[in-house]
Amino acid sequence: MGSGIVAVAAAGLPRGFPGLAGAATVVWAGTALLLAVLVCVYAGQRMLRAHAGDPVLAQFFGAPPIALLTVGAGTLLLGRRLTGVRAAVDVDWVLWSAGTVLGLATACTVPYLMVTRHRFQPDAAFGGWLLPVVPPLVSAATGALLVPRAPAGQVRLALLLGCYALLGVGLVAVLLVLAMVYSRLVHHDAPSGPVVPTVWIGVGALDQAVTALGALATAAPTVLPAPYARGTAVAALLGGLGIWGFALLWLVLATALTVREVRRGLPFAPTWWSFIFPLGACVTATSALAARTGSELFVWTAVALYVLLVAAWAVVAWYSLRHATVRRSARARR
Repeated sequence: MGSGIVAVAAAGLPRGFPGLAGAATVVWAGTALLLAVLVCVYAGQRMLRAHAGDPVLAQFFGAPPIALLTVGAGTLLLGRRLTGVRAAVDVDWVLWSAGTVLGLATACTVPYLMVTRHRFQPDAAFGGWLLPVVPPLVSAATGALLVPRAPAGQVRLALLLGCYALLGVGLVAVLLVLAMVYSRLVHHDAPSGPVVPTVWIGVGALDQAVTALGALATAAPTVLPAPYARGTAVAALLGGLGIWGFALLWLVLATALTVREVRRGLPFAPTWWSFIFPLGACVTATSALAARTGSELFVWTAVALYVLLVAAWAVVAWYSLRHATVRRSARARR
């Protein structure tokens, strides 16, 4: 998820920079390889049932479909330089289809498990609860890239309408969960430790909706008649601006909670990756608004956010590698 969004966000920046496309392609290639390795390793562990029974770990089932969708979009946007357009489109179709099916399964199954099997304390809600319901939003945004590539006629229409339905599924579910997370924040002690970075997931969920609105509005004229196509453009601009503003509010809250915890000493944990995808979604959402409005404010905000994204990604990747090396050395000594 995190490394993939670094590459995808670079492809959509409203300002190009020398060498950026090449660097982003390298990141995409490394991410694609890492995804293949991790899928094989996890499948070999056979831990699916055990993780599904854990009320915390089950929430992170939303990460694999997002990773598939992000790497798929990167294949179409960047990988085609290496694989050719036809192969890139085919790979993206496969990854998008797999990620969408898996994401819908996660969005349905994890809430069902939460209702029927998991038991929670009143202060249990945290940002990770958003992960199972975010994949449909990512499917909507990345599926829009495939709309012009789909066969003209009913197939293309079905794909566009399906992406809008996925947008509705994800956005409404995200708003419901955000309300629960906010209620937990104001009614109980402030989160601490590894839980704090997960508050940022709300930013990524909201900005992913903005990205999806923009991408679908760009694809709509190839499918819908003029009045409806213009309507999608209006929704992308006005709706996107409104949601982007709300995401900015959540970003301020998440930043304040993070700064507060850093002052107390925020230990490294895998949840630090919760900083990365949301920042990447901020970049893609702001880039979409920049392209639609022509506003230099959005253009340079997107560029500044991307610089912050790359810096944060480098820090988290370094700490992750060091953490993995230390754990591996400790296991070897045993």
